[in-house]
Amino acid sequence: MILAERSDAGLSVGPLADNATSARLAREAWMRALTLTGPIARSPERIFPTVGEEMAAQVPDTPAVIDGSEYLTYRMLVARIRRYRSWASAQRIGKGDVVCLMMPNCVDYVALWLAISGIGGVAALINTNLGGEGLAHALRVAAPKLIVVHASLGDAYFSAASRLGMEIKCWSQGGPIKGLPRLDWKDWTAQASPCGSGAPPKPTLRDTALLIYTSGTTGLPKAAMVSHHRVMQWSHWFAGLMDVSPSDRMYDCLPMYHSVGGVVAVGAMLARGASVMLRPKFSAGQFWDDISVWNCTLVQYIGELCRYLLNSAPHPRERAHRVRLVCGNGLRGDIWRPFKQRFSIPRILEFYAATEGTFSLYNCEGEPGAIGRIPSFVKQRSAVAIVRYDAEGERPLRGPDGFCVRCQPDEVGEAIGRIDSPDAMASNHFEGYVDPEASERKVLRDVFAQGDAWFRTGDLMRKDDRGFFYFADRVGDSFRWKGENVSSEEVTRAIACCPGVIQAVVYGVNVPGVEGKAGMAAILVKEGFDLAALRRRLIAELPDYARPVFVRLCREIETTGTFKPRKDDLVRVGFDQTATDDPIFFDDRTAGAFVPADAALRARIAAGALRF
Repeated sequence: MILAERSDAGLSVGPLADNATSARLAREAWMRALTLTGPIARSPERIFPTVGEEMAAQVPDTPAVIDGSEYLTYRMLVARIRRYRSWASAQRIGKGDVVCLMMPNCVDYVALWLAISGIGGVAALINTNLGGEGLAHALRVAAPKLIVVHASLGDAYFSAASRLGMEIKCWSQGGPIKGLPRLDWKDWTAQASPCGSGAPPKPTLRDTALLIYTSGTTGLPKAAMVSHHRVMQWSHWFAGLMDVSPSDRMYDCLPMYHSVGGVVAVGAMLARGASVMLRPKFSAGQFWDDISVWNCTLVQYIGELCRYLLNSAPHPRERAHRVRLVCGNGLRGDIWRPFKQRFSIPRILEFYAATEGTFSLYNCEGEPGAIGRIPSFVKQRSAVAIVRYDAEGERPLRGPDGFCVRCQPDEVGEAIGRIDSPDAMASNHFEGYVDPEASERKVLRDVFAQGDAWFRTGDLMRKDDRGFFYFADRVGDSFRWKGENVSSEEVTRAIACCPGVIQAVVYGVNVPGVEGKAGMAAILVKEGFDLAALRRRLIAELPDYARPVFVRLCREIETTGTFKPRKDDLVRVGFDQTATDDPIFFDDRTAGAFVPADAALRARIAAGALRF
């Protein structure tokens, strides 16, 4: 169903819009989202691939997905999905069977995950930056029946294949890979329906559709289970918040292996017969040309993207565009207004969510720096609390009665979300990870009453006296850099395998004027340690964003009474060479080497003269 009316005036909020106007627009956005998501549970067999078929019947010649080299209308997209469905059926992919997708952003990525999930399979969305042991871990966790590898990622796949410890059939896509059968949609006859005579039961909203990886707060990346119900909720909820219609075109340069770039940005468009324009990755120099040429009206962002654009040279098209709204997360308060004003952005929709989380927050009012607010009419479906956090014990603080302590207004604590029901279609359901033990570690019990259960986000937040939430930091052993969550443990393991390393501690440090935290490693090494060899190993083992930006060669690493490394002092010193006698190095990507973090380099960082 396409909504007959659309409040265009309500989406053009100028800088002088008053509080009453902001409140009205926010209320309208919430009501649209509630209207679109309300009926979902009443049709348990209507999953997202079904929605694609419906849109193809309603707007067959409207552009659906564009990737720069291909342009698919809804009719063409559904035809391709049906061919991929035929391939998946021929490989006996059935309910619950996992197919790993190692592919860059492209129209075939969309068609494949819709085809696989449409017949009951589970598409595992693999991080395209991974290689070696990191990739092998991601593949092992998914335990796939098949792997689809894009030709551009063949080398990365082979760097992990020998470490898998299992035989998995692999297909190449987008070009040949030596030794692998090639998957080309043209070679398969379209399968009109996922079910025929004698076919297995159709998947329902309660079944798993996707595996999406998240680092969480500790340990190696975990495969979060995403149900068809969740996909439907995300897609229709954001379609409502953004007031999407078939005339809209979304610009999506975020990685499709993430829930935002791969499901939210794409799904919100396909749910309403609109278009999504995919780019393999973000380019500040190409951004405004793309926006203008493709007549984009919507943009999906992360905070880093906005910062890069704001720091870039003026572009002749940076205000000559049709963008009416940008949607995303991580936009810092100090660049919110400069970004909005310089690029003439009518409206910003900032939100907070976790792939496996039990709640989300939405800043529909456009309050600079806030990640969201919960109106009174949705409080029952968005049970959120901020509790005091014990940094030393690395867990929420409990009071004399044994229960957690709620934070006061503007007091920073860990955000948690109530888990109400084991039913996959409940609003506060925790779907968890493939690993049950990892799922259990994310659940906090007996929080405010005996027997209650809450999901730990691992994020520190505060809430002001008006009800707006603000992000503060991550807890535990992960941090955010270049829009990605970095697992300290994963980086530590890669460093520990390098010859000459005795002990390593990895943590995030603040860099002036830069979003997130840069990775830093404090390392205790043997005499004659080869720093260049460490750099080569990190390039081979870790994605670019996870490689430490700074390395400190320590004479000793202090530990607690339970032999945990003391990170507080390491974080406090950061890369300030004047605060320690230990030599500190900066990974100069231009020079291709670690260089001393001397006064001149620190001055360049402070002046914003270095690109990270």
